[in-house]
Amino acid sequence: MYLVVVTALAFALDAVFGDPRWLPHPVVAMGRAISWAEPRLRAAFPDSPAGRRRAGRVLAACLPAASFCLVWAALALLGAISPVARFAAEVYLCYQLLAACELRRQSLAVARALATGGVGAARRAVGMIVGRDTSSLDAAGCIRASVETVAENASDGVIAPLLYMMIGGAPLAAAYKAVNTLDSMVGYKNPRYIDFGRASARLDDAANWIPARVTALCMVAAAPLAGLSASGAAGAWLRDHASHPSPNAGHPESAVAGALGVRLNGPGVYGGVLVQKPYVGDATRQIEPEDVARTCRLMYAASMLALAAAAVIRLAICLAAR
Repeated sequence: MYLVVVTALAFALDAVFGDPRWLPHPVVAMGRAISWAEPRLRAAFPDSPAGRRRAGRVLAACLPAASFCLVWAALALLGAISPVARFAAEVYLCYQLLAACELRRQSLAVARALATGGVGAARRAVGMIVGRDTSSLDAAGCIRASVETVAENASDGVIAPLLYMMIGGAPLAAAYKAVNTLDSMVGYKNPRYIDFGRASARLDDAANWIPARVTALCMVAAAPLAGLSASGAAGAWLRDHASHPSPNAGHPESAVAGALGVRLNGPGVYGGVLVQKPYVGDATRQIEPEDVARTCRLMYAASMLALAAAAVIRLAICLAAR
């Protein structure tokens, strides 16, 4: 019951307050730790493919483990002082590890920028939330990139942390976010990170394997709640999820594409290289700025459904264990 209350309160706090810029953020600390450790680990191992892979494995093992242990120890210390202090700290930490409100804010900023400043402003806004080259995107491309970002991050930014919180509270959620942050910083298939980041990328794939599929399932179930098509979401998910180069991202992205009735993905420029991603979904209509808000509604509906389902399962397990 404790973790159900903690997770629900954290989700509510994120929905109301988001990520105030003035608050220190654990993910920022993780990013700084990665930036500090990378050159030192590279220097400690031979500059060869095998050496870089060993250095990357050390980083991929140490950061999540350190994140788990630090949070666990801090909460244990607070618990020894006051159970109320521990509870408040765990709620706060879990709240900080969720990104639904910030994801909604930044994605809607793309649609607003397009409406008020045109394609140039939209390119700058979407460049804040995607890793691709945005200089050649047209208006539809900016909206499509924003929708894809919400779809993918509905899993690793919202639903996956919620599930890990429900299992192991703030320590396990912090370890998961460390894995996710590692992948976002070093898990690239480019000359710099193809070896060093391999372990981080594979660990992220493993950590998101179940959450990505749970997210897609929840999106199908929640689509009517968001005024979208459940049958379209289910059809596109089952048909197109495997066409995505990522073993996980294709699940929520194809479900969103089908729910909206639009086509997502396709060619994109990453690091100056044109990448031919297969399309997901069907172009039953042209994508439009309002699709960003629709995707955000679907993200919240699916997240609340996942939270409710996880809470019911956890409570049932607790009752059965008595």
